[in-house]
Amino acid sequence: MINCLIVDDEPLAQDILETYIKGNNNLCLIKKCSTAIEAFEVLHQQKIDLIFLDIKMPALSGIDFLKSLKNPPAVIFTTAFSEYAVTSYELEAVDYLLKPITTERFQKSLDKLFRSQSMLIDTEKEYTYFKVSGNLVKVSHTEILYAQSIRDYIMLYTKIGNLMVHMTMKYLCGLLPESQFKRIHRSYLVNKIHITAISKSQVLLNEIEIPVGEIYRGNISHLAE
Repeated sequence: MINCLIVDDEPLAQDILETYIKGNNNLCLIKKCSTAIEAFEVLHQQKIDLIFLDIKMPALSGIDFLKSLKNPPAVIFTTAFSEYAVTSYELEAVDYLLKPITTERFQKSLDKLFRSQSMLIDTEKEYTYFKVSGNLVKVSHTEILYAQSIRDYIMLYTKIGNLMVHMTMKYLCGLLPESQFKRIHRSYLVNKIHITAISKSQVLLNEIEIPVGEIYRGNISHLAE
């Protein structure tokens, strides 16, 4: 297991990274820190192999924090600002992720990390953790039928029951593998493996009818791939 530390002052960014980390069998999240000062304390108490490090933070930036470490662990920068990319590579960071971070881009960073260290990683992630009522619930991708956007929430319809999660449809699209899940409407995302019929106006999942939005009709051709 690779012991990970998240250092980011944005709670939403922390939650996204936590979801990605806990969805990977090779990673173990030790702690989430909002400041570099908190991270210093963790590094003195725990063995950390990998830091997901934000750059712009209160008191001490991620770059200054990394420069202050005598023997730093591997670092993947996570930031909304592209102008620090050159500096990050000068500091020998593994990768530089621009927010919002998709699951595919996150996985590429891990692949890069393990290649550089001649280690192996399980790239076949078949499930995702969702935060439901304060708990992380592990959901197999094959069990998800479709998702519906309801204001600021997503209703996940699965074979084992329905789950209400607080996230946007755009974020959900980045969380699930694009090869398996397709957005066919502003409010709907479907799992390709459960589709039983396709037309220009709707998609059928057995007896469930899902409408196709006009601007998403271009995605219909990819449902049969």
